[in-house]
Amino acid sequence: MKILPKKSLGQNFILDRNIINQIVELGNLNNESFVVEIGPGTGNLTNEILKKNPKKFYAIEKDKDLYLSLKKKFDKKINFLNEDVLKVDWTSLIDEQCIVFGNLPYNISAKILINWIRLNNLNYLFKRFILMFQKEVADRIVAEVNSSKYGRLTILTEWKLNVKKIMDINPECFYPKPKVKSSVLYFEPKNNYFNFKNSKNLEKVTDIFFQNKRKMIKKPINILFEDARKIIKKLNLDEKCRPQNLDSKTFFKISKEYENKGFL
Repeated sequence: MKILPKKSLGQNFILDRNIINQIVELGNLNNESFVVEIGPGTGNLTNEILKKNPKKFYAIEKDKDLYLSLKKKFDKKINFLNEDVLKVDWTSLIDEQCIVFGNLPYNISAKILINWIRLNNLNYLFKRFILMFQKEVADRIVAEVNSSKYGRLTILTEWKLNVKKIMDINPECFYPKPKVKSSVLYFEPKNNYFNFKNSKNLEKVTDIFFQNKRKMIKKPINILFEDARKIIKKLNLDEKCRPQNLDSKTFFKISKEYENKGFL
């Protein structure tokens, strides 16, 4: 039975052999590797990963039809999970650092990334991520301060992850062809990062700032703090700046001040 891609699940299957091989090589796999693949689809990438003979291999596929097809195709060589990646309990699933590959569904890719960032033990669970995003989302993740694409997703990523763009991929390399380009990003968790009691403080602060991204930062600071002038002076902020002019470290400091007020 031919399995057709489901638009509702954002499915676009990678077909280009050369790109698949490049992605697998980024994982630097060997027979000691623990691999997790998100959204294996028809198994094109899965098959190449398997050739590296990882000692453990889990693949998470939400689509029941694809899940059953993959189980039949690969027999017992891989542990397939018919689950929603947004609901996976990573602490229970993983017992050592793993390497994650994923051609992420465009409609939930940012949510998946943020869910990982929220994990307290991110750097203990994961060694590296090789992930594919819609190019527009990838450009927001790797954006530089002062650029129009710089925003919440950039800052949240920089909090816990080192990231670099590897390549852009044309629509012709997928089935069905998406209407936009894709990008492969390589991530490594940071061992040392700014400490928050609750990541929601950073999320709240960046949300308020970038809801008002065209306004000078005086406005969001006034929304977040009763003593806005004190915060501006303490952190030596230029209140005429706009959110895109503040680097991630400044947002971490503002968020820590917000946390210290006991708001969350």
